[in-house]
Amino acid sequence: MKHHVNKIASACFYHIRRLRQIRHHVSREVLKQLVTSLILSRLDYCNTILAGLPASTLFCAQNAAARLVLGLDRRSSITTALSDLHWLPVKHRITFKVATLMHQALCHRCPAYLADLVAFSSTDSHRRLRSTTTRAAAIQRTRTQFGRRAFSVCGPDVWNSLPPSVSTVDSSSSFRRALKTHLFQLAFNNINCFYFLFYHF
Repeated sequence: MKHHVNKIASACFYHIRRLRQIRHHVSREVLKQLVTSLILSRLDYCNTILAGLPASTLFCAQNAAARLVLGLDRRSSITTALSDLHWLPVKHRITFKVATLMHQALCHRCPAYLADLVAFSSTDSHRRLRSTTTRAAAIQRTRTQFGRRAFSVCGPDVWNSLPPSVSTVDSSSSFRRALKTHLFQLAFNNINCFYFLFYHF
């Protein structure tokens, strides 16, 4: 897996070096679109398999991409840069993907092989349990760090960490919007999240 992460980071840094050569010939908006297409897309592709892993090289790649778009040096605050660009950090991008898959499993909008890996509290129960009203997922126990990375384990962990205002949303588009705002608040809790609703990360 380390080889996989390093390969992604290597491809990202390759495109960052190439984009540096043309940054003075295109507008910031065009440069941002190029970075999104060539770099962020690679960071997001199948990134659920990286859940629970220390992907520090991917963090560095995203930070370098943010500095490239905004024309910043290494001493500039990367947290402010990411919030200005409305980009979720890599860790939260992975969480976003895992939570989205869990929502699709809950609403039966994903392949059966994924839905069969997780179970949610029954909505048919006659008792009004808190886990029922919040759509909690059943937690599977594991004794190994490798086991904690399995979707059947990390998926429910991520899902149960979401506030009811997010996990009880039925519409896919509304759920993704609420989830983005929630994760943005976790990543950048000192900025106004109202403006984040109008941007894609």
